[in-house]
Amino acid sequence: MVPRKLRLLPEHLYPSDEWQIIETTFTHEWIGNAETIFSLANGFLGVRGLFEEGRPAVEEAMFCNGFHETWDIVHAEEAYGFARTGQTIVNVPDTTIIKLYVDDEPLYLPTARITEYERKLDFRDGVLRRDMNWASPSGKQVHVKSSRLISLEYRHVGAIRYEVTIDTKAPVVISSQMLNRQDSRPTDEPRNGATGDPRRAKAFTHRVLNAREHHDEDQRIVTGYRTTNSRMTLGVGIDHVIETENEWELERSWSEDLGKVVYTIDVQPDVPITITKYFTYHTSRSVPPLELVDRCNRTLDRSLKHGYDELEKAQRAYLDDFWSRADVVVDAEPRVQQAVRWNIFQLCQASARAETTGIPAKGLTGQAYEGHYFWDTEIYVAPFLTYTNSRIARNLLRFRHSMLNLARERARVLSEDGALFPWRTINGEEASSYYAAGTAQYHIDADIAYAIRRYIDVRGDHNILGEVGAEILVETARLWTGLGFFSPDTGAFHIHGVTGPDEYTTVVNDNTFTNLMARANLRYAAEVVQWLEKEDRRSFSHLKHVTNLEDDEPARWERAARAMYIPYDKERGVNPQDDNFLEKEVWDFKNTPKDHFPLLLNYHPLVIYRHQVIKQADVVLAMVLLGDEFSLEQKRRNFDYYDPLTTGDSSLSACVQSILAAEIGYEQKALEYFQYALLMDLADVAGNVIDGVHIASTGGVWMALTYGFGGMQDFKGKLSFNPRLPQAWGRLQFHLRFHESRLHVDLTHERFRFEVYEGEPLTITVCGQDLHLAPGTPSEVEACVGETRPAQPANGSPPAHPIT
Repeated sequence: MVPRKLRLLPEHLYPSDEWQIIETTFTHEWIGNAETIFSLANGFLGVRGLFEEGRPAVEEAMFCNGFHETWDIVHAEEAYGFARTGQTIVNVPDTTIIKLYVDDEPLYLPTARITEYERKLDFRDGVLRRDMNWASPSGKQVHVKSSRLISLEYRHVGAIRYEVTIDTKAPVVISSQMLNRQDSRPTDEPRNGATGDPRRAKAFTHRVLNAREHHDEDQRIVTGYRTTNSRMTLGVGIDHVIETENEWELERSWSEDLGKVVYTIDVQPDVPITITKYFTYHTSRSVPPLELVDRCNRTLDRSLKHGYDELEKAQRAYLDDFWSRADVVVDAEPRVQQAVRWNIFQLCQASARAETTGIPAKGLTGQAYEGHYFWDTEIYVAPFLTYTNSRIARNLLRFRHSMLNLARERARVLSEDGALFPWRTINGEEASSYYAAGTAQYHIDADIAYAIRRYIDVRGDHNILGEVGAEILVETARLWTGLGFFSPDTGAFHIHGVTGPDEYTTVVNDNTFTNLMARANLRYAAEVVQWLEKEDRRSFSHLKHVTNLEDDEPARWERAARAMYIPYDKERGVNPQDDNFLEKEVWDFKNTPKDHFPLLLNYHPLVIYRHQVIKQADVVLAMVLLGDEFSLEQKRRNFDYYDPLTTGDSSLSACVQSILAAEIGYEQKALEYFQYALLMDLADVAGNVIDGVHIASTGGVWMALTYGFGGMQDFKGKLSFNPRLPQAWGRLQFHLRFHESRLHVDLTHERFRFEVYEGEPLTITVCGQDLHLAPGTPSEVEACVGETRPAQPANGSPPAHPIT
């Protein structure tokens, strides 16, 4: 991996704390990073870490998962089957704005004289708090405190408590607003100032949100919108409670893009003003705006009845339960523990209430990647959810199933049987306009099948098969048998014209990752059909009805799986990434300027495609996901070959490389890659943290801790551990739920301790030996120490430099 420059948050501005991110001084330099790092979300609703009083430094504020606008994809040269409908998550009206005026002078942090300041996000209560003193132009001392939350318990609710105290008498105006920012930006202005970066969202060239209904009274404003093209509907509402002994007056105004509730207050010395602002969002694909306005009114009524303190109490209770299932404790320097918990907290925020949607690549922290759902969910996020919150994991599988009919239609367009899920999408239609690195990634079908199997292996929940899983498995297996072919010469089953996870090598024959994952998909589909026929006749009958399953299909899948061609080079002793990857010239890393990474922003795709150069782990990922199909020595040889060729231009790579490096005994390299993944956003490793959190990488951090250093494996439904605790760490602890058992794992250099603290007895394997765990009775074994090796360079390229 190419060494990356780390832009670490300075300790004097962002001190270490194991449970909080704290900002002690307002600075212009870090404002864009902080807008992402202090984001709040609950999986349905998200808000970036903007200040209530100010304009965004980088990106607009508010997003609702799945709420999108569509647009026609224009291809310079048309061809049959190209994606036609673009989809972009909409920046919904911002309800967090509260503007403060003292002596008619605005509080605007970039120019204000701030004498005291602290902002912090505590992962235990999920509340963003700020406490500061402003020396106004007229010399008044203005104390401002605010707290903000997006409720994890109540899916559609957010709230802000805003408190102002002034040391002398002053006229004060507080303007609470609901602003439609997206439609107030000039249409020819690129979003985020983006030029040429395909990862960033596009600016709309038309008005998106059209107000159709409106309701306002007292301190409440509610508006119902409909989008121009997608025809989705949105309800947005705000309401307030003011508490003060000062005299005040209220003024309310509304237009299609701006609603205001304005308080004019004659403030007396040291007499506080407290305004609590509640906001709510509801979305739909079919419900008319008027009904969403009604829903908003009911949500606001309930929020006012319960009060802000109840929201904070419920938030703390939700997170107490979350951390009891998901916390990972690392005995290392405080910065490491802080970063670990921040990453895990992002997984909570991205998924907690994502109940009828997927999980966007940036969660709800930014508009990059258009708010699309990728394979990231199944491969990087689902493992965490499967082990810590099976309800959400099930919902994600159901969501994929909801796209199955569109996936069937997409397969027909590409002249294939079965179903082909979209590479990137919001509404189920393929939205990737560049087929070589998009639609050609057929492996997404196998990735979804893999997530189904892992969920069932870990949770033991076979009911999901009859509900949604078996139907997906049948249709994805059909795709592979139609896409591939048997060689007339060797009888081997080949899959041509596909792209693997590495987007720097596209439209190739027999991509090793794709063939291995397709084989696993075919085998599991046949196994499930046979199991249902024997064990669940009702579900089997339903499956045959909805899929028109033929009796001999499972046998055809098994035949293709047995004959699957897996590339292997005997001379080098490695698995080629595809059938001709090793024939290409190796990329000249030595003479590539550092500022030319990522390569995708600096070289034409054809230049990249003709070289041995890798954007992200491909064969290495296959060895992580299907590790029981490779020997340890084979893993080392493949890792040694591919690691120097991997640029790490994708945030999905470092965590995977860390996992495999830990398994094969490359401790220093495992730690190096883990730190890249751990600090992907907190140290801006990829250089684009301003665009939002890399959610897949946060899931990868959990995987690196549990699968990598924890040495956990779960192949074929059997849980085993062969820990690789780094010498620099004193301890690693984490929680899992496997079948009906809740397990606590506690690893040190001297001993490994396992305890089933709730549920059924469990048998696991530790360092090759079975260990039977009875509930409530901890079991300890002496630590087994695996071989540790220095990483071996290959192809004349040095290994990546360690982080200092």
